[in-house]
Amino acid sequence: KAKVRAKVEHPFHVVKNLFHYRKTRYRGLTKNTAQLFSLFGFANLLLSKRHLMRAHGINPSC
Repeated sequence: KAKVRAKVEHPFHVVKNLFHYRKTRYRGLTKNTAQLFSLFGFANLLLSKRHLMRAHGINPSC
């Protein structure tokens, strides 16, 4: 269970801590949903980029 949870929690960490998205304003369900989809899409791209850079031996913190 811990392996699955760890993989799921990483995008939430990126969205909350790196993108500073902790609270949402009510702008309508459609707009809030669209913003969350885009934030999680960017989080997935960021995590994929880090994974690929590590696989090629490049320091991802640069």
